[in-house]
Amino acid sequence: MSDDDMDVEEQIAMLNKSLALQQRSVLQYALTAGSIVGLEFQAHARTLHDFAGAELDDAVRLVEKITALGGDPTTEAAEPDWTGDPVEQLDKLIEAERETLETLQASIDPTGREAASEAIEHRLEHIIMRKQEQVDYLLRAGRRPDG
Repeated sequence: MSDDDMDVEEQIAMLNKSLALQQRSVLQYALTAGSIVGLEFQAHARTLHDFAGAELDDAVRLVEKITALGGDPTTEAAEPDWTGDPVEQLDKLIEAERETLETLQASIDPTGREAASEAIEHRLEHIIMRKQEQVDYLLRAGRRPDG
């Protein structure tokens, strides 16, 4: 196999690892959106709900790629983390999403340089971009103005 060829087995394994974390993202955003309390955080509940939907959409896209490559998608989800403290919960979301972002980025390595490979790489880059924008939102939401 040349460097231009996709390592299909490794690609499926990495996509499944990403899928387990992606499924956790769906759960963690849903838990946070439905349970976040406090006047200043209620304004974020709808946005977090929307993020959960976007996470679900991308989980479906990962499943589609795994099955298109001939693999079986994992039914396992990484364990979500939750706390009733909204500030701590935002921190947990940020930490979990950073782990998922790193795994998605690592999933690009085995893609190769074929047309199908480029499509997977491009899809992963879009998921990464969207997720990073969500993390940026969470980082801004957790900041407090000086003074």
